[in-house]
Amino acid sequence: MLMKWSEVIMVRSAGISSKVLTSTLRELMNDVAKNAGHEAIRVFHREKLDSDICIVLFHDGKKTNSGGSRLGLRLVAALEEFSLVHHTVWIEMEN
Repeated sequence: MLMKWSEVIMVRSAGISSKVLTSTLRELMNDVAKNAGHEAIRVFHREKLDSDICIVLFHDGKKTNSGGSRLGLRLVAALEEFSLVHHTVWIEMEN
């Protein structure tokens, strides 16, 4: 049976311009979208604070990877170079 799970990657960039972060993030997400395959990706920015970004990766699978997917871990590694990053894995609750 397939389960739905997600990774949430929250990025807080202190001291970096939101334009630089947005530009870097767009480049990274374009590259990721080409290689992501079936995974859905959504990117959000915090209301009134566009230097805080949240990336959500949606997965379907028979099991989760508690440390995150390869894609999620690659994103975290790329973003940690210039910002604070918090990465968590979430499992959808059954009804």
